[in-house]
Amino acid sequence: MPATSQQSTLESLTSVFPLTFPTPTPTTHPDLVSTQDLHREEDLLRNPFSFRHWWTAIQNVKENSAALQKTESVSDFPPEVAALLGPLSSSAARKSLQRQVYLYEAALMQFPASFKLWKSYLQTRMSFVLGKLVVKRKAGGRKKFPEMREALEDEQEDLEQWEGGVDGIVGWEEWRLLIATFERCLMWIPRMPRVWLLYLSIFNHPFCPPQVSHTHARRTFDRALRTLPPSLHARIWARYLLWAESKGGATTVAVYRRYLVVDPSVTERYTALLLSENNPDPRPLEAAKLLLSLARRAARGEYTSPEGKSPYQLLGEFLDVVEEHAEEVGLDVPDTIDSNKKIADEAEVQHATSQQPPESASVDGKLIRFAGPAVSVGSDGKLLAPYDEDEDARSPRKLNVENIVHKDGLEVYKDQAGRLWTGLATYWIKRGEFDRAKHTFERGLASVLTIRDFTQIFDAYAEFSESLISALMESLANPDEDEDEEDVKETEQELDTKMKEFEELMDRRPFLVNDVLLRRNPNDVQEWEKRVALWGDNDEKVAETYDKALATINPRRATANFHRLYINFAKFYEEGGTTGEAERDLDSARKILDKATKVNFKTVDELAEVWCEWAEMEIRQENYDEAIRVMQRAAVIPKNTKINYFDHTLSAQARLFKSLKLWSFYVDLEESLGTVESTKTVYDKILDLRIANAQIIVNYAAFLEENKYYEESFKVYERGTELFTFPVSFEIWNIYLAKFVKRYGGTKIERTRDLFEQALEKCPPKSCKPIYMMYATFEEEHGLAKRAMAIYDRATNAVADEDKFELFTIYIAKATSNYGLPATRPIYEHALEVLPDRQTAEMCLRFAAMERKLGEIDRARAIYAHASQFCDPRVHPKFWQEWNNFEIETGSEDTFREMLRIKRSVQAQFNTEASYLAAQMAAKESGLETEAEAAPVDAMAAAERQAAVGGGGKAPAFVSAKSSTNVRQQEPLEAAPAAQANEDEIQISDDEE
Repeated sequence: MPATSQQSTLESLTSVFPLTFPTPTPTTHPDLVSTQDLHREEDLLRNPFSFRHWWTAIQNVKENSAALQKTESVSDFPPEVAALLGPLSSSAARKSLQRQVYLYEAALMQFPASFKLWKSYLQTRMSFVLGKLVVKRKAGGRKKFPEMREALEDEQEDLEQWEGGVDGIVGWEEWRLLIATFERCLMWIPRMPRVWLLYLSIFNHPFCPPQVSHTHARRTFDRALRTLPPSLHARIWARYLLWAESKGGATTVAVYRRYLVVDPSVTERYTALLLSENNPDPRPLEAAKLLLSLARRAARGEYTSPEGKSPYQLLGEFLDVVEEHAEEVGLDVPDTIDSNKKIADEAEVQHATSQQPPESASVDGKLIRFAGPAVSVGSDGKLLAPYDEDEDARSPRKLNVENIVHKDGLEVYKDQAGRLWTGLATYWIKRGEFDRAKHTFERGLASVLTIRDFTQIFDAYAEFSESLISALMESLANPDEDEDEEDVKETEQELDTKMKEFEELMDRRPFLVNDVLLRRNPNDVQEWEKRVALWGDNDEKVAETYDKALATINPRRATANFHRLYINFAKFYEEGGTTGEAERDLDSARKILDKATKVNFKTVDELAEVWCEWAEMEIRQENYDEAIRVMQRAAVIPKNTKINYFDHTLSAQARLFKSLKLWSFYVDLEESLGTVESTKTVYDKILDLRIANAQIIVNYAAFLEENKYYEESFKVYERGTELFTFPVSFEIWNIYLAKFVKRYGGTKIERTRDLFEQALEKCPPKSCKPIYMMYATFEEEHGLAKRAMAIYDRATNAVADEDKFELFTIYIAKATSNYGLPATRPIYEHALEVLPDRQTAEMCLRFAAMERKLGEIDRARAIYAHASQFCDPRVHPKFWQEWNNFEIETGSEDTFREMLRIKRSVQAQFNTEASYLAAQMAAKESGLETEAEAAPVDAMAAAERQAAVGGGGKAPAFVSAKSSTNVRQQEPLEAAPAAQANEDEIQISDDEE
């Protein structure tokens, strides 16, 4: 644009404003009232105090002006100039503004306190100056005002936005007059929050003049807070904080500091603003102090994070700030050391003061405080924490990060030690204090209690060492021109040192891990054993580790196999170190084992194991007499032998004399190295103490038998049977009877019989079968057959049900061999009475077979009939097939029909769903089809149909058993296929009728 045209444009814009000052009237602006408006003016003059008339007139003018602007919306200026004027770029809009201002001002002269009129007036003037308001659609009604954090988010979304607007420089006069109008309105209605919110909204407009968008805006917000009641302050603060965030810098800090005094819930938002990337003046020290204050208050239960963060998470955010802004937040190393020393001195003084008895002082009967920190009381009546400069955001003093991490982190959050130690080390690394960082890593590794924390610290430590080595190597690879040879040598020497330290760190890792596990549980025996193994061939360290382990572990809290530490330590001296190259020191080994025998182990077995190992060591050194003396010391019996072995309130030494493990080893030693008498003495002591088990009894008897003390060995067996009850004594009786019979055979029959009777007297049914068998065998070999048969008969009544069938089988076999088949009838009959149903059928088959051998066909048939009541045809097809064959071979037509009738009745008896399923399962297990599947039709009907087809409808002819060839040819009749029939139906032929 040429200079002349620019000059003319500026002059024209200057002539446009101000539009509404002085207030337009028909006198100053004759075109405000046309001839069409005379009727309106007269009406208003006649009714100056009628609000309805004024409101109607204003609405009519607004509607006419809107319609006029739509028809005459062409701007009077070029586009770039029109953009500066916004809604006032057309003459019609400017004229409309003047007309509406004239009417509103005249109406307000009559109704200066009308909120409705003022609100409409202000919104009208805002639409001409600020532009068209963008209306945001929102679902639902107005909810209760939320917490400030949520209110800020909601207000951020609801902030007014405008399209267009008058430039703040060009249209400064109109902006000033709009603000003046708001001030006049607030002079009349100062307690209307909606007016204040409208007023404050103009300061968020992007074209707001700089003359009013900062200081004037801040003062206006302050006036709103002073004027409105406290219940409405939250709505003002929401806009105030958002406005302060948009301005940034000192304004944001000043406003937020004021609000945090009232409501600390937005502190986390404030700290994020202080550290924001868009903040030109970040304040990390203030943010760190605020986060530290929140973490401490949350730990005390005085603060709840609106975002649901835990106290540890707040402390973690504090650590993040410290790591990122180490120089701005924390003290350097000398100041930290001085601060730590000062804190330690204060703690000592406080501890010494607390040890002194308190003295009370009073004035006029009221106690007064004359020492200690000041006590503050909050508005809610609760005591507030004493002032701490570390939590004062306005204090410029830097923080002692090391003390804070120890006090507020490591002492409180012991399960997060890894993160806290690495954070503190990272802080020193960011400050360039590498030695302090290394010291911090080492302290962390020496104090953590979990592998997770250890791994976290160790990985960070290794990464730090690798980064240092890489930096040194890079500096050597790319030396500066200013460096001389001495600097290069110094760098090389430092690199060698760092490499050596890094290698040592890697080599120390297994030891450090072991240290962690031992700190977590110093009574873990397995970890101490691993510690010994880590030292390998270093005998000095191995001995030192054993000594430390034995001095550290509490025997009552130790894990399993604590006694193995003493034993292995003694073997270490016995074998001459781990490699065996050192001189053997048996005296030291004996001292260690002797010390172990005085340790109150958790279990007696551990103490007994120590004594046994001591004796074994003496045996390995061929000191056999010393080994026996050691066991004699261990097995000393006190005067009071009624001590309960399982009474854990007593020491292991007091209960040792009842340890079977100790006595078993002692007696084995006596058998190997002692005499028969000494061994018998030890065995007798075991029996007197009543701690022997069945194996001890058997071993003692076997020992006496080997040494030809047969009668004494039998006495031992008898003592064993008295000590133990069944089923333990059953094994002793088994061995005892076998040994006795083998020794004396038939020479002491009555004594042997007495022993058998004594054994069977209390023997339960489950265990008596072998004894009865042995008893019967003895009678057969050395006694009378009649007594043997009587014993078998007794056994059939005494043994368990599951053993009866086998025993009857043996009984019948013995009776057959001794007296012949007829003598077995009473046995079979007795078996049928005694045996359970599932075994009766099998016994009946054998009984019937025996009767057939004797030619007793009728008796056999009666036996089959008796057994049929236990045999479901679908489950026991074998039984019915055998009876069928029997009738074909030996029966007649009537007997065959009777067999079939019985079969149908039995099948009807078992014809239930449960039995049918059982039949199917039994058939599947045996691999056979059920009879219901193999022969679905009635067997009798099938036989009759087959006879009718082959013989012209005549019934089948039966012959005697002597000429059974024709009958055998008819055996397949029962399995012949036929049409499906009712299994339960009884088929009766015409002949039977």
